[in-house]
Amino acid sequence: MGGSAGTLTPTALLYLGLCQGLWDQARTGTLPKPSIWADPGPMVTKGSPVTIWCQASLQADVYYLYKESVHGSWPMKTSQDSSNRASVSFASMSSHNSGKYQCAYQRGKSWSQGSDLLTLVVTGVYDAPSFSANPTLVVASGGNVSLSCSSPWPRGSFHLLKEGGADVPQYLELTFRRKRYQAVFLVGPVNTSHGGTYRCYISPESYPYLWSQPSNPLHLQVTGVYREPSLSAQPGPLVQSGDSLSLLCRSETGFDRFALTKDEELRAPQCLDGQPSPNFTLGPVSRSHGGRYRCYCGHKLSSTWSAPSAPLDVLITGMYEKPTLSAQPGPSVSWGENVTLQCRSEVLFDSFHLSKEGSLAPPQVLHLQDTVIPNQVKFTLSPVTSDHEGTYRCYSSHSNSPYLLSQPSDPLELLVSGPHWYLYVLIGVSVAVVLLLGLLGLLLVRQRRRGKGRKPGAADPEPKDRGLQDRERERERERRPTSHHITIQDSITAYRL
Repeated sequence: MGGSAGTLTPTALLYLGLCQGLWDQARTGTLPKPSIWADPGPMVTKGSPVTIWCQASLQADVYYLYKESVHGSWPMKTSQDSSNRASVSFASMSSHNSGKYQCAYQRGKSWSQGSDLLTLVVTGVYDAPSFSANPTLVVASGGNVSLSCSSPWPRGSFHLLKEGGADVPQYLELTFRRKRYQAVFLVGPVNTSHGGTYRCYISPESYPYLWSQPSNPLHLQVTGVYREPSLSAQPGPLVQSGDSLSLLCRSETGFDRFALTKDEELRAPQCLDGQPSPNFTLGPVSRSHGGRYRCYCGHKLSSTWSAPSAPLDVLITGMYEKPTLSAQPGPSVSWGENVTLQCRSEVLFDSFHLSKEGSLAPPQVLHLQDTVIPNQVKFTLSPVTSDHEGTYRCYSSHSNSPYLLSQPSDPLELLVSGPHWYLYVLIGVSVAVVLLLGLLGLLLVRQRRRGKGRKPGAADPEPKDRGLQDRERERERERRPTSHHITIQDSITAYRL
C-alpha cells in the first residue's frame, strides 16, 4: 500500500524505466480501451486511503497506469488480482497523489487504447469557504434560488457538489481568471431533482486538484410537489394566554413527515424540520405563539414537500382589559330582521374582533380609522336566521400586534324567534311560482312532441268506420227538433201554392 504494488505475478511486472514513447504507443493501441475508476471515489480527503482500478474486457498480460504531471508523464506499476483487472492503492492521500490518471493494458504484442481520464482530487488542503442561499432553502416548485460560495483568493475555481436527490446538477464549476472572490450558482426553475444537500469547495488557480475543506452543507427543499393539507386548531384558534393548543395537519394517506411554519410573510423558512406526527402541541401559550401558521406534509428521507396549507391565524387572548358588547335593538330578534352588535372599549384600540361560541369560522374583524376614545365598532347581522342564534363575545387589539387580543367581553346571548308572517307569504309565493313554471314547461314539452309526430301538409285522417260517422250525424239531427219542424211547414206551404 502507499503506492506499493504488493505481490506481483510475472505477467503484471512493469519496469519503472518505461519511456514516454512506449506509453504513447500504448495510448494509440487497437485493443478496446479499459475502464478506470477510484474507490471510494475521485474526491479523497487528505490522509484517507484510495484505490485506482483498471479493468479490461479481455484478458491482459500486463496493465499500465499513467499520470499526467507538470514535470512530464510517467508510468506506474500496478498489481493484478485477476486476468482482466488491476489496481494501485495509496494508503494516505496527499497532494503528490492528486492529478489526472489514465490506464492501458498489453496483450501479447498488442496494446489497448488509453482509458478515459480519471481526475483524482484531494480535499481538506485549505480552509472551508462560506456558503449561503438567497432567498431561502425552502423553494416552491418552479422557483429559483442562488447559492453563493466565497473564496479568500482573487483567482481560482469554485466547485458545487450535490448529494442525494435525483438528477443533475451533481457537479458545477466556475473558474475566474480575473479578480473575483465570490461565485453565485443559479439553481432553477427548481423541480424535484434539485432537492438535496449541497456543498461548495474552492481551489487556487495554480493547484487545481488541491481543494479546500467542504463548506457548511445547505439542504435544499422543494415544496408544491404534492397536494396541500389542511390545518385546524383544537379547541379553536382563539386561546387564552397560559392555555394549551393543538394544531392538526390533515393530509392524504401515505405521508409520514409533517412540518409547521409560522409567519412566512415576515420571515421565509430556512428549513422544514419535519416530525412523524401530524399533531403539533403549543403550550402553555404566550404572546410569542400568536401568528399565522401553515403546515406541509412529505416523506421521510425526502427533500420534497407538499404545497403549504391555507393559513391559520392563532390569536392569543388575555393581553388587555376587556371591552363591552351590546345588541341593538336588543338580544332578542325575529327571523329576517336586522341586529347590530356593538363592541366598545374605554382604552385606545383600532381593531375589534367578534367571535361566536362553537363556530369554526375565524372571528370577524373591523378596523377603526378614527381612534377617538371611547372606541366602538358595529357588527351588523342581516337578515337574521336561526344560524345566528348563539353566544357572542368581542375582543379589542392593536393593528401593529394583530394576533394579541384583549380579554373577552362578557358573553351576549342572541335569541332568534320564529319567522314573521310576511316570510311565510314570501315562501308560499315562491313555491307557487316554481310550480307554475314547472307546469308551463311540461305543457311546452308535450306540444313540441305532438308537432314532431304530424308530418307537414298531411290531411286529417278519415274515420275508418263510415257507418259510425252517419250515426253520429243522425243523432245530431234528432237533437235539433225546431229546425226540423220549420223545414216541414215550409214544404207544406210550397205544396199549397
